[in-house]
Amino acid sequence: MDNGLEKRYGLLTAIAMVVGIVIGSGVFFKAEKVLTATGGNLSLGILAWLLGGLVMILCAYNFALMATKHEKVSGVVDYAEVLVGGRYAYFFAWFAAVIYFPAMTSVVAWVAARYFGVLMGWEIVGPQVMTLSGLFLVGSYVINALAPKLAGRLQVTTTAAKLIPLFLMAIFGSIFGLKNGILVENFTTTAVHTFTSKNPLFTAVVGTCFAYEGWICATSINAELKDAKKNLPLALIFGSAFVVLVYILYYIGLAGAVKNEVMMAGGETGARIAFETVFMQLGGTLLFIFVVISCLGTLNGLMMACTRAFYAMGVRDEGPRPQVFKVVDTVTKMPTNSALIGLMMAMLWLTYFYGANLAPKPWFGPFCFDSSELPIVTIYAMYIPIFVMQMKKEQELGFFYRVVVPALGVIASAFMVLAAIVSLRKAVLYYLILFAVLMGIGLLLKNYGHEEE
Repeated sequence: MDNGLEKRYGLLTAIAMVVGIVIGSGVFFKAEKVLTATGGNLSLGILAWLLGGLVMILCAYNFALMATKHEKVSGVVDYAEVLVGGRYAYFFAWFAAVIYFPAMTSVVAWVAARYFGVLMGWEIVGPQVMTLSGLFLVGSYVINALAPKLAGRLQVTTTAAKLIPLFLMAIFGSIFGLKNGILVENFTTTAVHTFTSKNPLFTAVVGTCFAYEGWICATSINAELKDAKKNLPLALIFGSAFVVLVYILYYIGLAGAVKNEVMMAGGETGARIAFETVFMQLGGTLLFIFVVISCLGTLNGLMMACTRAFYAMGVRDEGPRPQVFKVVDTVTKMPTNSALIGLMMAMLWLTYFYGANLAPKPWFGPFCFDSSELPIVTIYAMYIPIFVMQMKKEQELGFFYRVVVPALGVIASAFMVLAAIVSLRKAVLYYLILFAVLMGIGLLLKNYGHEEE
């Protein structure tokens, strides 16, 4: 299959996509939720981060094995096609294009604007933050659509920048907490004695899934990656393990900076309070600027995947008007039409996120849910058939790689789905209704416009 895309990215960019997309908004955005969900129980919170990280590592390792054998157009969609079939691959690609990538991208755009708003003293649901969210989406689209090589360099640069506040807080926050006793106190006492959820561990794990998500986006540049069969597995394995280590160290560093109840009460300013406690006001503000840069790096990586989502269908001559979306610009070597509709989908999901989660009065009644979490859980459910068929079809692999590793992937994915059902309850049902409607639209549009080719 001639995909028409240029081999422009190397191993460093692939690793930067895994680390840079995963590490970014989520670790700052969800640390407060994990702490609140566990009632300030630091050990239970760390267990949640470990379990969420284990799910990511097991799934990433399975896809790393697939990447050593299959190199086509769009990573995970390719694996779905080879192992499960073309029809399943189409629906996976449609889900990624209309729900997963744009929903994630829109939330991260808001998170980046939210933390910038904290620096400026704006309300996190005010007009300034929402306008800036849209501007961040458009800016990220422009860079990816018109200057994809610059987007790759930006991903590497922002990945390096975002590690600065995480490592500084991990090291100096822990030292600070050991010296003044806060870290030991936070480990030995619980901030509150009643949990915000009947299942605190599952609720916390579902919270971490947003912080850990994004690694799968690295597979979207499969066709543009030099020596993809070697470099993509390395990026997935090294990147995912590195992320888990950094997250846990950062979480412990936060616990050394301020008491758990202060962090929980701080809401959107909790991370800033921790940074300013350890590094004083000026240092805390400067480090918080790096947090905003970190979120923008995550947004850039997600937009890299979002702009290629409709192309993944078009190049297979599937989905609406494939002759439109498989076109690659002769100058930028980018699927410009696919990029544009990817931006439009992200804008729609940003509007939904505001109406469902931020508006003074929710717009969508019972169909209001957190679009930063439920689409992630759906994609884990969609991994399961791929792992099952991996066990059935990859006969040349040994028992461990053909049976044990995929089976662990199935268990990890099923655990994440169960955690979502137990912790989010009714929201899962209403989300699945919306999911079914959108997938039904995908079925109707599967062959739309093909007669015009």
